[in-house]
Amino acid sequence: MNLTRAEVAAYIDHTLLKPEATHTQVADVVTEAHRLGTFSICVSPSMLPVEVPNGLAVATVVGFPSGAVDMEIKASEAAKAVAQGANEIDMVINLAFAKEGDWDKLTQEIKTVKEACGDALLKVIIESAALTDHEIIHCCQAAERAGADFVKTSTGFHPAGGATTHAVSLMRETVGDRLGVKASGGIRTAEAALAMIEAGASRLGLSASAAILNGLPE
Repeated sequence: MNLTRAEVAAYIDHTLLKPEATHTQVADVVTEAHRLGTFSICVSPSMLPVEVPNGLAVATVVGFPSGAVDMEIKASEAAKAVAQGANEIDMVINLAFAKEGDWDKLTQEIKTVKEACGDALLKVIIESAALTDHEIIHCCQAAERAGADFVKTSTGFHPAGGATTHAVSLMRETVGDRLGVKASGGIRTAEAALAMIEAGASRLGLSASAAILNGLPE
């Protein structure tokens, strides 16, 4: 796949979600994201509000990283983040709902958070490496029923692993062109980033954005 550095940058949520990250490091991420031309930054909700240049979106996470949080708490997190300037919310689903096959409850959870997002875009992190193909498909269908804008592979913190091209392809096949697909977790090379885009990703969650973009042509 032949994409330029600038074209790939437009896919990127430049991410800093390490729990020990400081406000100074977040400010550095903003500066780097602006220099690289990424779509957004993605930071922990405790770092909000954050000043960004015009044209740079702000994403944050809720229920992160385990997802094992009451849905009303996730909704409250989302509402507060939006009030503090977040344009996009990346929520982690309760994986127990997926493992138990309780798709109605999962749909309700996502819908509850979506309603709290107002005009902000909602991405649904399904932790694909911890799921079967059957579960991935049903999670994506629940996200679509609930009115989410994106489905997302991973937090990057689960021991099962991060994004795979197989999961991205399956997610894209399930949601078609109706929702976005975000690949995140363990993407560290230009080749891996391009493979995710080719598999169907419309957004990339990257912490090694500079190194990845440096591996691409101008």
